[in-house]
Amino acid sequence: MSRWKIALLVVVLLVLGAIGWRLFHGSAGPGPGTRGGMGGADAPVPVTVVPVEQKDVPVYLSALGTVQALNTVTVNSQVTGQLKALHFTEGEEIAQGALIAEIDPRTFQAAVDQAVAKKNQDAAQLSASRSTLKRYEELIGKHFVSAQDLENQRQTVRQQEALVAADDAAITSARTQLGYTRITAPIGGIAGIRQVDVGNLVTANGSTGIVTLTQVHPINVIFTLPEQNLGEVRAGQAEAPLAATALDRTDAHALGDGVLKVIDNQIDTSTGTFKLKSEFPNANNALWPGQFVNVRLQIRTVKNGLVVPATALQRGPEGNYVYVLHADDTVAMKTVVTAGEAADNGVLIGSGVAAGEKVVTEGQFRLKPGSKVVALAPGQAAPATSEAELSKLKEQDKGQQRRGGRRGG
Repeated sequence: MSRWKIALLVVVLLVLGAIGWRLFHGSAGPGPGTRGGMGGADAPVPVTVVPVEQKDVPVYLSALGTVQALNTVTVNSQVTGQLKALHFTEGEEIAQGALIAEIDPRTFQAAVDQAVAKKNQDAAQLSASRSTLKRYEELIGKHFVSAQDLENQRQTVRQQEALVAADDAAITSARTQLGYTRITAPIGGIAGIRQVDVGNLVTANGSTGIVTLTQVHPINVIFTLPEQNLGEVRAGQAEAPLAATALDRTDAHALGDGVLKVIDNQIDTSTGTFKLKSEFPNANNALWPGQFVNVRLQIRTVKNGLVVPATALQRGPEGNYVYVLHADDTVAMKTVVTAGEAADNGVLIGSGVAAGEKVVTEGQFRLKPGSKVVALAPGQAAPATSEAELSKLKEQDKGQQRRGGRRGG
């Protein structure tokens, strides 16, 4: 056999031996007694666990609401005239009765003066007629005047008294019109952007108005709930006014605490919801008319309720479930029934777990029933893992995701 054939045969044998060695060790994997660190097939999974709490739990209903001013008034002029002055600053709060604007009063003052003069004229005539009537009454006994003349004079006095009374009414009306030239705030509230400038002619009860006032102390929030919640809301409201909290759109900050004031008297058949109105003191002006907020309505308190963090709750084909830690550091999947939201991102559990049991709140995506775990407290760091082990964990996670994707497809 030639030398080059021998060399080729040796190379082929070496390659076949290398392939066989890799296949043998790749299929065998770690032995039963080998964990391969944290990255082996039987390596325990680090997870965060917390115990199921038992405590008095306030039950809430959440909804999206719209802030609405307690009262909104568009301030109009009640008389027609030239706008003489404005006495408010846009965006500032105005007290009830404060002067807002003035209309040129000269025409209206002249009408008052004219009415007063007319009354004085009629009063002078009335005085003369009364004097004549008094003389007639003295002379009737001496038969110097006839009974008919006496009666006619009495009628004249009555007519002139009526004229004076009409003059009094005319004076009151003219003074009322003059008073309308000073426009005051009908309610206390925040002044909006003015709709007319000084010098313009304003008409009585114009369509645009001078300015809009919105009362924000207190303030209302209008929101809706599904009709299936109507019974429990009415039952809670019958005992005492229900507490309501307004939060920003991210539920991160409370904007105010108030109470439920009104449950609407009908259900909207097109949406299957009913309206509610809650009232807030709004001392710091955190709520503003037209603002969208999240409303949390406390409808009752459950005594000795079971609470788990919302992150512990998982959803599967058969409903909600949690992973529960056993004494041997393995986990089991338990189906639970929820009974509402609890404070601090908690969930009230109706059945499925017991007080004191530990549920997994982080790391569930790598678990299955019976998985071995390393239980960690919230905020506790997992045991150190080498670079090789981290690489193996990533490969395992990718494989699980691919298998899950094929099952889902």
